[in-house]
Amino acid sequence: MKAAIRTRYGSPEVVRVGETAKPSVKEGELLIKVRAATVNRSDCGVRAAKPFIYRFALGLARPKLTILGTEFAGEVEEVGPGVTAFRPGDRVFGFNDKTFGTQAQYMTIAQTGTLALVPEGLSYEEAAPSTEGSHYALTMIKGAKVEAGHRVLLNGATGAIGSAGVQLLRAMGAEVTATCDTKNLDLVRSLGATRVIDYTAEDFTKDPHRYDAVIDAVGKSTFGRCRRLLKPRGVYIASDVGPFWQNLLLALVTPLFGGRKVRFPIPSHGPATALYFKELIETGRFTPVIDRRYPLDEIVDAYRYVESGRKTGNVVIVVGHPD
Repeated sequence: MKAAIRTRYGSPEVVRVGETAKPSVKEGELLIKVRAATVNRSDCGVRAAKPFIYRFALGLARPKLTILGTEFAGEVEEVGPGVTAFRPGDRVFGFNDKTFGTQAQYMTIAQTGTLALVPEGLSYEEAAPSTEGSHYALTMIKGAKVEAGHRVLLNGATGAIGSAGVQLLRAMGAEVTATCDTKNLDLVRSLGATRVIDYTAEDFTKDPHRYDAVIDAVGKSTFGRCRRLLKPRGVYIASDVGPFWQNLLLALVTPLFGGRKVRFPIPSHGPATALYFKELIETGRFTPVIDRRYPLDEIVDAYRYVESGRKTGNVVIVVGHPD
């Protein structure tokens, strides 16, 4: 089968498209004929082993897993012994950060993984970017314990996490203030933001309003800078560990004092997560934002574009097959 392969850590150029063995399905697994995948910020970090701590899980000197990719949409080609939830021919989408492998013509995933049937009327390319940024956004929203009527400031509303986050927050009845650059103001309003701050024209940390939660989807702020934005028991959550890994330490310390606090929730996976996004898509409350599409043969260009910092929403990889 054709796949995007890398055998060492580094820049986008370490990735090459070539032939490799088609995976074999095992007990409890599905073999998926991948029709579409994505390239996202997490893929770039894993590919380059940045931060360095990735190497302790993925291979210290060289990567143990050579095919990257976490999001996918495709068709069930074969099911292993014991699989009851799906059958050959099912159109499915999902997320796999255990063994990766979605940037290829075929992949395997456990039936208990994060996957569900593609919503009716949705193409594979539209379904593929439904789970990566959105599940990180959902993790942060749940970690902040956002409820209907809460006021939330979301920094970085145009990436995969941020564009999903605005929609998920609105779906649960929160009032959203979001930040973005000038060219995306109308897009972010269309996603459901009540107020939009142009970060190229003003410093969002000087906003006079107070919030139940501040969610930084791009990891470019700090608790110190955002603390004044929070209500007395407000919560700050960022998408990364912060300078000198401070968010991990602050998540341990700040809850002890009963006031404004940092939380650093860990994502959870499973069928329920995919089914939740499926329902939101079917009811029109969530639509993944797609910036560009690249064929698998041009995946290096996709990696370069994602790392340029210019993407809006998601970058989709179209995986071709002879049929």
